[in-house]
Amino acid sequence: MTAAILKGVEKHYPHFSLQGIDMSLPVGEIMGLIGPNGAGKSTTIRILMGLVHQDAGDVRVFGHTMPDEQVKAKTQIGYVSEDMRLYGHASLGWHMGFIASIYPGWDQRYAEELLRRFDLKSEQKIKGMSHGQRVKASLLLVLARAPRLLILDEPTTGLDPVARQEVLAALMDALRDEERTILFSSHNTQDVEQLSDSITFIDRGQVIASRDKESFLDSWRRIRLEVPDGIKLPVVAGVETVRASGHISVVTTSNYSDDNAKAYEAGGARVTAVEHMTLEEIFLSNVSASRGRELQ
Repeated sequence: MTAAILKGVEKHYPHFSLQGIDMSLPVGEIMGLIGPNGAGKSTTIRILMGLVHQDAGDVRVFGHTMPDEQVKAKTQIGYVSEDMRLYGHASLGWHMGFIASIYPGWDQRYAEELLRRFDLKSEQKIKGMSHGQRVKASLLLVLARAPRLLILDEPTTGLDPVARQEVLAALMDALRDEERTILFSSHNTQDVEQLSDSITFIDRGQVIASRDKESFLDSWRRIRLEVPDGIKLPVVAGVETVRASGHISVVTTSNYSDDNAKAYEAGGARVTAVEHMTLEEIFLSNVSASRGRELQ
């Protein structure tokens, strides 16, 4: 079952275009949406929520066409970003009561549990909270109403390590409900790697890669080679980049198997190391390869 789907979505601005976005969010999954600042993450999210109207393409959330049926869809969507604006002169308790009066699914017991976990006080006014406390307050207000789709736009930006870990732990707890779906947008690959089931890379308004997290981590490798004079490296399927310095070459591949190393050895090179890559390294390699293809 699919919580949300985007097909061929485009949005054009004078100095930026979102181009042919295809993305599917299965129910019960956490998808990490990773991209540099200005890549199109927030525009994609705003279109998904019906806040921005796409110029082309189809968007559906739990079967509701966006933006035409956004009122029906939004009862099932929760949204949190690092720059959420709450009423500064009102208390967190006032906000809790206000949200509870609107959403019949509000879970007061869970809200009080989150108050304790986040070390927040219901009587505290928003204007007196730190940045981290405001993010946790926003997350409490969303999680306690039990949305089926939780959209997080850079929620951990600016948080100290302790606050970041508290937020991530709360999100993992929210996923105990297997019907809950999360879209987690960030340029912090460590947070996404810790939390997500699948990963989508976006750059310059385009999806450049999308697959499950374990597949990314299992298939990408960095191969270090010693290449004697006169030896030309063979062409190997799946190679994304080759960087050479003297007799040393470093190859990154998105489709590693033992046959890759054997092919280089058979061609006269010596494999000195085969290394796993972090999600950040994989992301940077995808961006570099994608931008390189644009220049060809």
